[in-house]
Amino acid sequence: MPKHTILVIDDEPLMREYVEEAMTRAGYAVDVADNGTDGLSLLEKKGHDAVITDLKMAPMDGIEVVRRAAALQPDTPVLVMTAYGTIETAVAALREGASDYILKPFPPDALELAVSRALDRARMLRENRFLRAELNRGLPAMIGDSPAMRAVQEQIRKIADSRATVLIRGETGTGKEVVSHAIHYASPRSDRPFIKVNCAALSAGILESELFGHERGAFTGAHERKIGRFELADNGSLLLDEVSEIGIELQSKLLRALQEREFERVGGTQTISVDTRIIATSNRNLEQAVEKGAFRSDLFFRLNVISIALPPLRERRDDIPLLMEHFLARFNKENGRRIRGFTDKTRKLFLDYDWPGNVRELQNAVERAVILSSDDLLEPQHFQLNAALVMPGQTGPQFRAGMTVAAMEKELILQTLAQAGQNRTRAAELLAISVRTLRNKLKEYGYSAGGDATEDEE
Repeated sequence: MPKHTILVIDDEPLMREYVEEAMTRAGYAVDVADNGTDGLSLLEKKGHDAVITDLKMAPMDGIEVVRRAAALQPDTPVLVMTAYGTIETAVAALREGASDYILKPFPPDALELAVSRALDRARMLRENRFLRAELNRGLPAMIGDSPAMRAVQEQIRKIADSRATVLIRGETGTGKEVVSHAIHYASPRSDRPFIKVNCAALSAGILESELFGHERGAFTGAHERKIGRFELADNGSLLLDEVSEIGIELQSKLLRALQEREFERVGGTQTISVDTRIIATSNRNLEQAVEKGAFRSDLFFRLNVISIALPPLRERRDDIPLLMEHFLARFNKENGRRIRGFTDKTRKLFLDYDWPGNVRELQNAVERAVILSSDDLLEPQHFQLNAALVMPGQTGPQFRAGMTVAAMEKELILQTLAQAGQNRTRAAELLAISVRTLRNKLKEYGYSAGGDATEDEE
């Protein structure tokens, strides 16, 4: 199945047929036109990945074709064919926006190489434009030496070099995007694009266009062809952030793209094939969403090939001091400050706090304190933490007004499991429930810490 479409414009029938045959044999889908006006109409109507045009045509010459094609499809490369005696004209075409020129006569493989290079340059320009902001801001780091985080890091090492789809699960702020970056940059695709889309931030119609792209005129406001994120991430990785928020009506198209690695742009008929690795994140219980009919079961199974569950910060408190120092150093540097550290009272405050916003909340708290404080050390008063979530000197379950019954149950189960040293059989005995019930509850919470080697089914 052709991956790219080529438009050939030439008023000489023999040359037009020669180029059409060469491009068809090279595996491209080809449209032809015998004059510039008809060719531009085709380009506007169908959109093409590249244009090959002759320079000397009437009434519209190749330079005018280049100029108008650039206005219609700015990202579409245009190659001009010219005889030896008109090289100066070809150079003029380059100044008008042509991608390259090729001298007649030429063998088919020379044309194929020129087209391939033009398509590669166009793809790189799109990727660079899209990724510039991402590269400028740098990549977040994985900070943590707790058993839970070491397990996550080991899992990343095991799966990074595969093509398998990965589903990263965890509460908001636990670092799901950080893990997705780590997977991509530890993989053989590390020098290829890492593209992301926030599925929760976009309406269904906009999200479909963002994922798969659209053709010019596909809907009101579609003034030119748009390349979608799946296509931009070809040979790289695509992060579907908060994939649970994709509407049910779009899930079938996403499922096909995951299964077949192919799709059509919105308003288009050309099937586009890609080699894109999918990494998805979710802070919702997808099994429950499947049960309620809000998420397709077949899509869930396709996404859940490899699952990584990130523990909340309150379950890996050993990492809190490392995170504090990391963010203090980072925000000192970014803001030109020289704050030396935290007082003992501040460290105790951080260790006792419940951190409902997880690592992101801790990061924001340190950044705000660094910016606003003029002291040498950061004191508790520099932080605006919810006093109701501070648990000084307590290790048992912490219940507070406003908590739901489900949240209280989760807190009780997780604290009991911790008290039992992660021994699920012992925890179930303390809670007076079966091991099976405990296991189902932990699965519901996305909890991945290992249990007993042998657990009795009840």
